[in-house]
Amino acid sequence: MNDAPTSSLLLALLILLTIMAFSSGTEVAMLSVNRYRIKHRAQGGQGTARVLERLLQKPDDWLGANLVILAAASVFASAIATILAQRTGYTYAVPITGFVLTVGVIVFCELSPKIYAASHPESVALSAARIYRALVLVARPLLWLTNRMAYGFLRIFGVLRASRASQALSTEELRTVVAEAGPMIPARHRQMLLSILDLGQITVNDIMIPRQEISGIDVRENWEDILDQLRQTPHTRLPVYDGELDNLVGILHMKRVAHELARGTLTRERLIEIARGREPYFVPEDTPLNVQLSQFQRNRRRLAFVVNEYGDIEGLVTLEDILEEIVGEFTTDPATVTHKDVHAERPGVFIVNASATIRALNRALQWQLPTDGPKTVNGLLLEQLETIPDPGTMVKVRNYEFEVLQIADNAIKTVRVRAPAGDKATVAEPAR
Repeated sequence: MNDAPTSSLLLALLILLTIMAFSSGTEVAMLSVNRYRIKHRAQGGQGTARVLERLLQKPDDWLGANLVILAAASVFASAIATILAQRTGYTYAVPITGFVLTVGVIVFCELSPKIYAASHPESVALSAARIYRALVLVARPLLWLTNRMAYGFLRIFGVLRASRASQALSTEELRTVVAEAGPMIPARHRQMLLSILDLGQITVNDIMIPRQEISGIDVRENWEDILDQLRQTPHTRLPVYDGELDNLVGILHMKRVAHELARGTLTRERLIEIARGREPYFVPEDTPLNVQLSQFQRNRRRLAFVVNEYGDIEGLVTLEDILEEIVGEFTTDPATVTHKDVHAERPGVFIVNASATIRALNRALQWQLPTDGPKTVNGLLLEQLETIPDPGTMVKVRNYEFEVLQIADNAIKTVRVRAPAGDKATVAEPAR
């Protein structure tokens, strides 16, 4: 090398610096590239993306090849720069050349290519994919030897080779990806995706219709009253029970009842016979919504009774309730979701039915009431007060002031809620 022409050494130095810049930049690009986007492009048939995907699956190989060329280029560049400095004959040529080379490497071979690669990881990584595949094939024997030596050295200190970590994203990581998708996913679709991810964290207790609000037919009631209820009900399915809800007879489908009513052949006995044709379906409390959705699909059911550990009915959950958790309420304006339970008295002050669920209030009014305890406002206030309050009792929960207005049947029926200052929640009137 000492006998080589100066022009050849300068050309060689320039090539080595270019290799160092390539190594630094492509390493950042390969580590920063979106693996899932590359996988999608590979599945779409793009050849370069398939090459890059295979490289990313074995980072030891391409990182080793990158390290080999980087180390070799650095050593030889330093040697050539030293020779060129010595040829000048100046006393301080070598240290000056070393300083200039160091600054040049940092600016032009490290920072600049890495900044560019971090800004354009996909294009840089795809451009370098085939080059790295060739480098890996050429350097494989050396890589095998150096990897064995490295792991052998680490084993001396008790460091064992770990299995390759899975590239699958956790639920929380997926939430972050979806939330940060920005304009690539419309806001409504983004919210639906986040709701699907939340299904495993929400149970049937959170969305069920409470027992006291379940509409049903008591076969012991006056027959005329039963007929009036059948004619006026807005539901397509009704539970039929004998005396109390725990004594279920079956589920009544209003389509079959309508035929009997039209023919004038519906009797109490016929009503019971129709109801017994569809047995009630029970699910345990605390069943996650994603599990319950699968069970509805598998069992071809649309509603289920939620029971506690003693077998007592706690509430009713329907397929529509679960779907609304994903797509939102089936209304033209999401603000009307709780219009029957919430009425705006004045800005920042609301009259609330205490049987309303906390999740529904939070979703409709953008409130931040705690959801890790009781499911309804009544339950939340009773937990805070630890007694049945008198009308006029005040309690504060997370800066929300509750005033008890009505008490009935050992439960809070109506409350007045003052939202924190700055809360802009509004409640739309029901559509007419």
